[in-house]
Amino acid sequence: MLKLIREGSHSYPWLLKSIMGVIALAFVITMGWGLGGQTGTDTGTGVASVGDLTVSHDEFRRAYENTYRFYKDKVPGEFKDETIKQLVVDQLVDNRTWLIAAKNMGLTVTDDDLRDVIMQIPDFQKNGTFDPEVYKQLLAANHLTPATFEAMEAKEVLSNKARMIIRDAVALTPAELAEAQALTLRQTESDPAKASEAKDRAIQDVLFQKQQRALMAYTQSLKTTIPIKINRELL
Repeated sequence: MLKLIREGSHSYPWLLKSIMGVIALAFVITMGWGLGGQTGTDTGTGVASVGDLTVSHDEFRRAYENTYRFYKDKVPGEFKDETIKQLVVDQLVDNRTWLIAAKNMGLTVTDDDLRDVIMQIPDFQKNGTFDPEVYKQLLAANHLTPATFEAMEAKEVLSNKARMIIRDAVALTPAELAEAQALTLRQTESDPAKASEAKDRAIQDVLFQKQQRALMAYTQSLKTTIPIKINRELL
C-alpha cells in the first residue's frame, strides 16, 4: 500500500494531496482532545513523541478513522490495517516535525494570519461569507471553544508557513520543463486545441512532485536531529 501511494503520487498528484488533507484535518480538529485545551507544549504519554511534542492516542485514533474511511471510499482494492496505521503515525510525526522546523526558522503567526485562514474555511461560511454564528456552532458541536480551536489552527498555519518556504524554493530546471512539454505534445497530438491546458497541467504536476520530494527530504534531514519515539503497542 505504501508503494501504491508513492507510485500514485507520481501518476495522480491529487491522491497524495487528498490523503495529506484528510490527516491534516484530523490534526487540526482533534489536537485539542488530546491536549485538554492546552496551547503550549504537548504533554503526557502518547503514541509518539517528537522532541518535546507528543501525538496523543485520541488524535491518532481520529486521524486513523478518517484515513480508513478515505481509502474505503476513494481507493480500490484491499489494504492492510497496519499499513494505514503506519501511514497515519508517519504523517502525524511529520506534522510535529514541521512545527519544530517553523520554530527553527523563527516563524510566527499573527492575528491577521490566523483570521484570514479561518475566514476562508468553507465550513464556517454561509452564502460564501464567514458567519460567526456558524463558526461557534460548529466548534461547539466538536466540543471546542473558539480560543482552543484558534490555538490549534495557529499551529497548523505555522507549520504550513515552514512548508511554503521550502516549496517556494523549488523550481523546475530547463530539462524538467522540456520533459513536461514533450509529454504534453505526445498526449495532445490528436487534439491540438487542448495542448495549452495540458501543458500547464503537466508542468504543475511535475513541479508538485518535485516540491513533495523537497519537503520529504527536508523532513527526513530534520528528523535525524530530533529524538523521535513511536510507542507501537499503543497504535
